[in-house]
Parts: sequence; C-alpha cells; structure tokens
Amino acid sequence: MPVMEFLERNAKLYPDEIALVELNPEQKDTRRTTWKEYELIQSTSFEPYRREITWSVFNEKANRFANLLLERGVKKGDKIAILMYNCLEWLPIYFGVLKTGAIAVPFNFRYDAEEILYCANLAEVDMIVFGPEFIGRIEVNADKLSKGRLLIYVGDNCPSFAESYRELVADCSSSAPNIEITEDDFGAIYFSSGTTGFPKAILHKHLSLTQAAEMEQRHHATGREDTFLCIPPLYHTGAKFHWMGSLVAGSKAVLLKGAKPETILSAVSKEHCSIVWLLVPWAQDILDALDRGDLKIEDFELKQWRLMHIGAQPVPPSLIKRWKEYFPEHDYDTNYGLSESTGPGCVHLGMENVHKVGAIGVPGYRWECKIVDEQGELVADGDVGELCVKGPGVMTCYYNDEKATAEVLKDGWLFTGDMAMKDPDGFIFLVDRKKDVIVSGGENIYPVQIEDFLRKHWKIKDVAVIGLSDRRLGEKTAAIIEIKDGMECTVEEIEEFCLDLPRYKRPKEIIFAEIPRNATGKIEKPKLRKMYGADNLVAKENMA
Repeated sequence: MPVMEFLERNAKLYPDEIALVELNPEQKDTRRTTWKEYELIQSTSFEPYRREITWSVFNEKANRFANLLLERGVKKGDKIAILMYNCLEWLPIYFGVLKTGAIAVPFNFRYDAEEILYCANLAEVDMIVFGPEFIGRIEVNADKLSKGRLLIYVGDNCPSFAESYRELVADCSSSAPNIEITEDDFGAIYFSSGTTGFPKAILHKHLSLTQAAEMEQRHHATGREDTFLCIPPLYHTGAKFHWMGSLVAGSKAVLLKGAKPETILSAVSKEHCSIVWLLVPWAQDILDALDRGDLKIEDFELKQWRLMHIGAQPVPPSLIKRWKEYFPEHDYDTNYGLSESTGPGCVHLGMENVHKVGAIGVPGYRWECKIVDEQGELVADGDVGELCVKGPGVMTCYYNDEKATAEVLKDGWLFTGDMAMKDPDGFIFLVDRKKDVIVSGGENIYPVQIEDFLRKHWKIKDVAVIGLSDRRLGEKTAAIIEIKDGMECTVEEIEEFCLDLPRYKRPKEIIFAEIPRNATGKIEKPKLRKMYGADNLVAKENMA
C-alpha cells in the first residue's frame, strides 16, 4: 500500500501520541520571550528550541497542504520541489504532495543558485517550497524560477517573489483528499550524479517508497516503543527512509539539529532514543570525546539505546570495535544503497552479523544481488566485479534520460558502478568505485566540478582532484595542481581562490605536482592515488 496509508492509520490508532519532535539544543526558544530579553539570561538557563506534533496533527497538516495544492490546480504527475532544512513542516509537506498524486522532488540544501535552477528545469518541477535559509539562492533566479511555477515560502517574513505557506494553508480543509493512488503511480524524484558531476533526476514509483519503509522496519525490528533519532537531512534518501521504519511502526522520531557529540548523547538521553543512525565522522567524534574524557557515559541516560547503525559510506571495522568497547550492549548494522535503489538497505549487514563487520552485508528484504564482470557474467566468490541489485525499490528511470537509464538498468538489474566481492559465506564487501566520486562525511563530492573551477585560475595548467583516506571523514578531497611553466603559486593563493566554492567542496589538501595522463589524454587517477597514499584504508581493512 502507498506509504500515506501508514500515516492515516497512525492518525486513527494513535492520534494523541507524539509522532515527530524538532530539537535544536543550541538555539534559544524565541517563543517564550524576546531576543532582547534572552541577552540578559545566562546561557545555562534558556530552554532549547523544541517542538512536537502528534500523529493526528501530522496527518492534518499533510491534508491541508494537499488540499492547497489541489486548489491551485496540482494534479497527478505534477512535480513539487522541497528545499528546506529539517523541521516539523518538512515531512507533512512531503506527505501532502504524495496525497495529491503529485511527485515529491526533494532538493539538496547544499545546492547553489544555479544548481537549484538546473534541477528545477531538469525535473520539470511545477512548484518550489522553500525555507528562510534559501531566500537568497532563490531570489538570484526568481524571475526564471517563477516562470510557470509557484514559489511557496515556509517561514516568517515572506519575500515579495513568493507566497506564504502559513497564510495559504490556514483556511484549507484538514480532511483527506479523495485521490486514488496506487503503488504503480509515480511518487518521487531524487537526484544523483555521475562522473561528470551533473545531477540526474531519479524517478521512483510509490512501490519504491513502500518497499523502503517496510524494509527499514523489518531490518531493525522497529517497534511502537522505539524512538528514532534522525540527524541527517531529510532530502537524503537515507534519512527519510530510515525514518519510515518509525512510520510503519507508529513510533516517535526526533529531528535533531546539530551533530556534536554532546548534542547527540543529550538528545538520546532526554528524548529516550533507542535507534540512532550515524555517519562515520559523528561516531568517530563521539568516541574521541569519550577517549579524551570530555564526555562521560554515566552523565547520560543511555540504557534504552539499543541500536547504532551507519550508512552512506564504508565503515572502518576498527571504529565498530572501539564502539563496542564503550557500548557492548548495542546492536550494530550497516546499510548500503543508492538513490537509484530508494536509499539504504538493498544490501545490509544485519544486526545478527556483527562478526562480519567490514562487509556491507547480504541482500536486503525482497532484494537480489549479483557481482558480474565486464561482460555481465557472474564472477566467482572472492573475485572482484560490479555489484548489481534487483528488487521492488529499483528506480523507474533517470527522468528524460533514456541513454543514462539504459547504461545502468538491464533486465531489471541496477548496475551500481561499485566494485565488490563476495566471500564464501555470501557476504558482500565493497572494494572500490568505478566512479571517481569522493564520499566525505557521508556527502558525495564530484571531483570534476572542483577541477573545472580550479582550471579557471590563471596560474593553473592542469589539475586532478582525488580522495585521500581520512580517519574522521572517510575521505577528504585533495587537489593535485600543475602550475604553468615559469610561474610560482602558493597554497594560500589556491585556498583564497577556493573561497568562492561551497565549503564542503573546497580541497582539504593542496599538492603541487605534475598530472600524469595516459595515451588517450585521460588523467591517471589510480596512479595518483597510489602516489599519494590514497588507497582506501577501509577496503584494506575489509579485505584483511
């Protein structure tokens, strides 16, 4: 059944139980007094920003937004972009879109103004719903974005080029719209990117969304008594579909803003969280803080915390060994997936398989996996090939891109572009990636975008960006730069030039050297990785 039916069920069965909490421990709650008054209050006495909604209110908000869309002429197949930070409005807006039969199109909140415009055009979105943090980025191209599109603003002080969400939904009905939706209808578009760095629009049916939700609940045995702590952004398939385990179970979830070790442990303690999904850097930071004595486990209420799981990037087995030393009672799981497979879980380790830490695991609920050579033939156990997955969560296509779709979808199998091997016990290990995407702190970074930017510097002759192993982030970006003959350049000059890049795209290391290219003119990145010690340490640990 479509995932909206889980929401409607929860609203009927558990109307007054808390569904979502928005928590920002580092923000003062301005609803209680004025900012001027807050300046007179000692930092230890203010209330952290916290909001919550019940399942009935969640469903009513989704219905109001759905009815607003229908009043504005939105119909099945229309596309509604969502560009917001995590907040209590995010998921009701997402489900409001789904209830109309329209297609939800979450935007990465790291997109700059031009990327927003590009993705809006690529996915042919009919409306953009955005939050206050994005006023500037929307305003830059407001004239282009508003042509044939409605811009809806979620927040205070609505800009002149948009309409106010709060005012628009105030008088809308809270009753469910009478729209028949099946699992075969289109439900969402997510964005990915290939080696060129240009986003692809990934089209999914409602079947994919339902599969992801039911799989998450099953993999982690999410029950009514559980509370899920969600820290990553909801535009990300990982965050949203891990949360959907709580949707299926009818249990509480907390949207936490902030990823400092104390912030995470305090949220787990105060909100009685039992399931926490972390990225490698956050888990690493918690362990480091405990090692230094900055935090003490006994200062927090953590006995209800039963599961810590990690996704979005390879996990060093040494990290989990350290984690189990501090939290021996924790179950652990890791999840592998792509936006093309509706996020995490098409391969997962399984809580019962902690002895296989280092593997990404086995096929997930209702999934099949195979590893093939360049001819598409199965490879023997222990041999390396390309990982392929098949199941009800595979995308329909790359929207309006038949060529790219044909390259990765073959006879129902999704060719992931990731190189893997399978051990005699049937557990899959990632070895390398076909693509040169750098995964740093759970975020994909596309080297060609940084390379194209750096080539604009008048002193640079050639450049290659690679990932170097990093204990905290998994990988960090390094730019190998070849300077034009007769010129001199400093690291400081490059760093200053890169200030025009988004912070997460700025190279963390600058190396001045010649760029090796092969006979066809391609940069020999494997050689560069070997030269600068960039061999993936996680892969080495996994294969050990």
